[in-house]
Amino acid sequence: MTVVACALSLALLPGLATGIWLATSAASRFKTILALGIDILAGVPSILMGLFGFTLILFLRNWLLPSANTCLLLSALSLAMLIIPYLAVATRTALQALTPSLEITALSLGMTRWQTLRLVLLPQAAKGIIGGIMLAMGRAAEDTAVIMLTGAVANAGLPGGVFERYEALPFTIFYYSAQYQSDSELQMAFGAALTLLCLTAAIFSVAGLLQRTPSWRS
Repeated sequence: MTVVACALSLALLPGLATGIWLATSAASRFKTILALGIDILAGVPSILMGLFGFTLILFLRNWLLPSANTCLLLSALSLAMLIIPYLAVATRTALQALTPSLEITALSLGMTRWQTLRLVLLPQAAKGIIGGIMLAMGRAAEDTAVIMLTGAVANAGLPGGVFERYEALPFTIFYYSAQYQSDSELQMAFGAALTLLCLTAAIFSVAGLLQRTPSWRS
């Protein structure tokens, strides 16, 4: 879950900010191009994002940093690029689904646009935004192609730092289920799959509790 947390920390601010800007800004050519770019990025296969990260390391190694290697930070960056569109689209959709009277009423009461967004629109759209965050976390947690090319290795254990390689549940499941040599290794793959399933269920359970809390809708 370390790589998921790092990826979400890198993607959360730009993803939410992009979604808010797309939902609240006036129509322009740049807005149209950005929205198209987000939609295209959302459809990019994860293996291509993994190749992007691997190519980035090759570029750094050949031109700027000869000691550069695949690591946790590279995986988190590649996963962040993968989930930013999910965050942006979910935020934009949640804000655009609100009734226009909310913004009109807030502005007529003397609120600035920033106050209207922070105190009225975002709290009302919180349920949809949280759903987008959970979707992004699930997308990052289950992806194997990206981390396989950018830093995950078998039997590496917990990462010693952001510049170290690491072991991740999706890659462990893939590795042992595809190349198991004994029943114990196959059982390890099933155990890792069960662990990942339980972690995912816990995340979505917490999200469900947050969405049912009255303060998220006030």
